[in-house]
Amino acid sequence: MPYYKTLGTIPHKRHTQFRASGGRLYSEQLFSTEGFSNDYSLLYHLYPPTQIKRTGATINLRPEGATDMKLQHRCFDGFQVLPVEDYLCSRQVILFNNDCHISLAAPQQSMKDYFYKNADADELIFVHEGGGVLHSLYGDLHFSGGDYILIPKGTMYQMAFSGTQNRLLIVESFSPVRFPKRYLSPYGQLLEHAPYCERDMRGPAALITHEEKGDFLVRVKKQAHLYSLYYATHPFDVVGWDGCCYPFAFSIDDFEPITGRVHQPPPVHQTFEARNFVVCSFVPRLFDYHPEAIPAPYNHSNIDSDELLYYVDGDFMSRKNVTKGMITLHPAGIPHGPHPGAVEKSIGAKDTRELAVMIDTFHSLQLTRQAAEIENPGYTMSWAE
Repeated sequence: MPYYKTLGTIPHKRHTQFRASGGRLYSEQLFSTEGFSNDYSLLYHLYPPTQIKRTGATINLRPEGATDMKLQHRCFDGFQVLPVEDYLCSRQVILFNNDCHISLAAPQQSMKDYFYKNADADELIFVHEGGGVLHSLYGDLHFSGGDYILIPKGTMYQMAFSGTQNRLLIVESFSPVRFPKRYLSPYGQLLEHAPYCERDMRGPAALITHEEKGDFLVRVKKQAHLYSLYYATHPFDVVGWDGCCYPFAFSIDDFEPITGRVHQPPPVHQTFEARNFVVCSFVPRLFDYHPEAIPAPYNHSNIDSDELLYYVDGDFMSRKNVTKGMITLHPAGIPHGPHPGAVEKSIGAKDTRELAVMIDTFHSLQLTRQAAEIENPGYTMSWAE
């Protein structure tokens, strides 16, 4: 999905001899998606990336659905997910279906003793609070609050946090996460009407080559199980790479809102798409400028999709008692809209300072036990006057 990028030293031609100064061949690795039919990168290692010394225990990570299957609007207090020291242990799946898993995490420590690879899914991480550096085979990628980090499936990485206060919204997608097709030219360039451009995308900026040998633990998620593999050489021994498949970051603050004379529908906020779901960014923007415009969103029925909204910051004129990290879920089958009094209150307002991430799934989401533990049970009745 990103444009072509290269870091470090690479040979003039791919799949040809590329040697170190002492004459030893570097080990070429093709990192490809959808077989050999989509984006890929070529990486050049000091050592073959295949030297597994031993394997360890396996952990089942498959989410368990809660038994409550009522058709009702729901609300969750995301900040009730307690901080946990370890990055992987902190990740709590809240909602899921066969297309994606949606998790919350509040990790307190960096990944120092292991590396991680999700071999099941692309990972789209929204950084609500905190910051740091994503270390990977491709180099170092700095991130901070408000960033989306897109990590292609199969990428080995480490998260190094700059502090202990971190809040993450994580979407695992079992299909590639892409820019919406309507934003792209036939050749893949972002078009003029897109709400962002290639300049807004930040790829790895520094490639650090590690030569260490030893015992390096790589935890790999595959088919909802976590495997432990021990490698003989440091996974980040890459001297150079090039291609179009690598982690990158995009700040929600760089999303340029599309406005109009009357209220614009949610697709104008779309930021990413995958199979059977989309991700949208609601950012500060001017309200509609028709003289009789109603800035509050109209009531609408989700006939084909569940609508999840993750509240980041700001003032939400359409809803009462919004707090940071709150999640609302409006399922397909019943209409929803502004809370009582919100429509009249919005008339005459010039702008909004809201900041939120929306995920619309075209197959129903199922709650987990962890979601039930942080649910606000009275939310479904909050439209009563």
